[in-house]
Amino acid sequence: MAATLKPYLNAVRTTLEAAMCLENFYSQRVERHLKPEVEIRSSKEVLFTPVEVCRNDKEKVLIEGSINSLRMSIAIKQADEIEKILCHKFMRFMMMRAENFFILRRKPLEGYDISFLITNYHTEQMYKHKLIDFVMEFMTEIDKEISEMKLCLNGRGRISAVEFLKNFVPAATWQNDEDEEAV
Repeated sequence: MAATLKPYLNAVRTTLEAAMCLENFYSQRVERHLKPEVEIRSSKEVLFTPVEVCRNDKEKVLIEGSINSLRMSIAIKQADEIEKILCHKFMRFMMMRAENFFILRRKPLEGYDISFLITNYHTEQMYKHKLIDFVMEFMTEIDKEISEMKLCLNGRGRISAVEFLKNFVPAATWQNDEDEEAV
C-alpha cells in the first residue's frame, strides 16, 4: 500500500466507523413509512453533517449519514482520458449488477463515480466491521484494477499497431529494430 494511501484510507475507515451507528427509525411525516433518510431528506434533525475526505482534488469520498442510513460516494482517481473511459465503463458494469452487491446504488451522486447506501437493515443482517472491510478493500483494489486494464489496453494497442504497420514497412526494417533492442 502506498505511503500516501494509508492515511487516506485510515481517515475514511474511522469516519465510516463513527457514521455507522444506524438504528430503525420510521418517518416523522408518514406513519409506518421506513425509507433511508439520507436519500429522502424529509427532516433535518435526523441528518448528520456530511464529511468529505479528500486525498487530492480528483480522489475523494463523501460520507453522508442519517439516523437510519449512510450514503458513501467515491470519486476515483482518473489521470488521463483512457482512465476516465475505463473507470466509467467499469463502474457502469458494476452498477448494472447492483442487486448482487446489496449496498451498491445504481446511480452515483453528481461529481462521484460510485455510491454505496448502507441502511440499518444491512447493519442488522451483516457485521459492521465486515461492511467497512468490504468498502476499504473495494477502494484499494479499484485503482489496481483500472491500472491493470490500462496496461492491458496499451499492450493490445501496441501489438495491433505493430501488426498493422508491418503491411507498410519492409520486414527487414522490423528485424533490424528488434535486433538492436535485443543488444
